[in-house]
Amino acid sequence: MSSTDHAAFTALDWGILLVYLAGTTALGIWLGRGQRDAKDYFVAGGTIPWWAVLFSIVATETSALTFISIPGLAYLGDFTFLQVATGYLLGRIVIAYTLLPKYMDGELVTAYSLLERRFGTATRRFASVTFMFTRAFGDSVRVFATAIPIALILGPIVPAQYLTPVSILALGGTTLLYTYHGGMRAVVWTDVIQTGVYLLGGLGAVYLLGQGVEGGWSAILARADDAGKLRLIDPYLGLDKPHTLIGGLLGGAFLSAASHGADQIIVQRLMASSSLRDARRALIGSGIGVIVQFALFLLIGVGLWAFYEARTFSAPDKIFPTFIVEEMPPGMTGVVIAAILAAAMSTISGSINALAAATTHDLWVPLRGRGADAAALLRVSKIFTLVWALILIGGALTYRTEGTPVVVIALSVASFTYGGLLGGFFLALAWPRATQRDAITGMATGIAVMTLIVFAARIAAAVPALDGLLTPVKGIAWPWFVLIGTTITLCVGILSSFTHAAPSAARTA
Repeated sequence: MSSTDHAAFTALDWGILLVYLAGTTALGIWLGRGQRDAKDYFVAGGTIPWWAVLFSIVATETSALTFISIPGLAYLGDFTFLQVATGYLLGRIVIAYTLLPKYMDGELVTAYSLLERRFGTATRRFASVTFMFTRAFGDSVRVFATAIPIALILGPIVPAQYLTPVSILALGGTTLLYTYHGGMRAVVWTDVIQTGVYLLGGLGAVYLLGQGVEGGWSAILARADDAGKLRLIDPYLGLDKPHTLIGGLLGGAFLSAASHGADQIIVQRLMASSSLRDARRALIGSGIGVIVQFALFLLIGVGLWAFYEARTFSAPDKIFPTFIVEEMPPGMTGVVIAAILAAAMSTISGSINALAAATTHDLWVPLRGRGADAAALLRVSKIFTLVWALILIGGALTYRTEGTPVVVIALSVASFTYGGLLGGFFLALAWPRATQRDAITGMATGIAVMTLIVFAARIAAAVPALDGLLTPVKGIAWPWFVLIGTTITLCVGILSSFTHAAPSAARTA
């Protein structure tokens, strides 16, 4: 298959892409009819079936990063990322039997309501603001990532200096439209459709790669095996490599426990389930689905490695988009670009809705004194939806890549606050002596220390005098970040609790 044969984004591709965007937007708006209050807007009244929540979690976790970056990991490396994915499943199982029952017990709308029950309003606000900062920063990177393939197809018709801004604005504007009108119900059901679209795109890529390499997939896998690219397990025990057995299982478990137990974007979906049993099925089932999905996209990366004969690209995130635009036949290119947009729109819509929910219920309602009626609260919720959409789009417009795969950047950004948040929840569950002061002290310390660790290299470059101090932590790989942050938070919170008398009647979560 020659790159000159299918280099253009054809009228058929444009038709498929536009039909997908119009259909998704129309469906999301239609699903938003009849909303009565903010709970209906943010958790769909707890009426979503478990299998839809499962697909929604997988779709949200996927984003454009999986579609674009994960194949690049296998292209440059091997299958050892699956060790991290296995850890993701273990973390979900822990959360399903620890925090999830607490979330499903009562009329909660945000994850951080649980911290208010145990510690107080200030802890809830601290955790919620931390989530907002992390989610806004990380998802701005995700929006930027999606601009890469869109820019490739818009290249012939849009001046180069406007490619990225136009791509980001088109994606963000379309996603905002149905999220604003449809709320969580629209987010979940469009996620279900989007999951099917991007899995179809991934399977299509697998088929075309098999056709494009002489000998098909048997030859691809044989060559990959000879090159060591099918390796699944790395027994290395150091902290400086990201995809090792112990780092993947332990680090992946803690990262997943944080993202699915302390991050509003996932917890909010679980709260939309009708029962604890259904929420558990969705949460644990999504872990299995993510392993299968990562395996699919790593397989694509190996196929690309064989197809391009290990050719060097300027950035790993450009490998798969280049194949899509240059090598796929008319029609299939449109499906796969729609798949990338589907993955991105799923994450962005969920993020916007979760950020608006946290702002409304963790900040605005307590400050307002809980006096707003249902209709007024729904209007405020939609205003915050609009505000956060503009923040995400604006952040994406200012982002600049430095050659690092965006999936690594996004996971690193999340990891430096996840440990503090997860440690706060574990402190609430496991240490009755802790008070609000201990929780905030522990979380703040954990986040501060992890900021130094995550950004150690950049801090040392900016302040050379600190280089010697930061050298021991500069090489720590990202899967360890949440584990380290959680441990620091718990230790500081527990030690702080011994600086005062034990509470006479400790509040329990």
